[in-house]
Amino acid sequence: MSSPHSPKQNHLLDALPAEDYARLLPDLELVPMPLGWVVYESGVHMDYVYFPTTSIVSLLYVTENGASAEIAITGNEGLIGISLFMGGESTPSRAVVQSEGDAYRLKEIVLKKEFALGGQLQHLALRYTQALITQMSQTAVCNRHHSVDQQLCRWLLLSMDRLAGNELRMTQDLISNMLGVRREGVTEAAGHLQAAGLIRYSRGKITVLDRPGLEQRVCECYAVVKKEFDRLLPYKLPL
Repeated sequence: MSSPHSPKQNHLLDALPAEDYARLLPDLELVPMPLGWVVYESGVHMDYVYFPTTSIVSLLYVTENGASAEIAITGNEGLIGISLFMGGESTPSRAVVQSEGDAYRLKEIVLKKEFALGGQLQHLALRYTQALITQMSQTAVCNRHHSVDQQLCRWLLLSMDRLAGNELRMTQDLISNMLGVRREGVTEAAGHLQAAGLIRYSRGKITVLDRPGLEQRVCECYAVVKKEFDRLLPYKLPL
């Protein structure tokens, strides 16, 4: 039996003081996040900020010829739409739902009004943004210097950190788009991990069988990103 939806399934919202949370609650709208849905396109003004609860969203850069590569992922630890409070209003990246689920969205005007108060939402959102920048930087290093096997391990571990279970529905075509590598490279890397007994892959579903094994096989990029998120977002921050 599925648990009831609650904004508190998002860690940023759950960390807000009771008064701040109560003020935002009437404006938080539950929305479905279907697999492959484009939350926002490059250069388009955003009207909402999204707080994922059970979904995962990939931030991608897309080249002129249509090739893409993931620069970061966001799940229940954060939010989508940092340009709305960083002053840019839009961004050259694209946000696509990587793992279906739900999120709560908040209108731009409500977000900016809350930020003007200078309270905990502003504090948490800015710390999250710093952690996100670390993830983007480390992803660039990983994509340049580490093997596809290691990149896939990093991607799987980051995804598992944002999901309740150990299963992820994702085709190899989508994974190749996320990692910015050829489909054949993903097929080979997934085959290596499956042969080692770390994952099971079939019909667009990846099941992680041995998380400690993935952590032993992954490059240092996963630990760097996780450590920075843990440092910046203990979530229950002192008032």
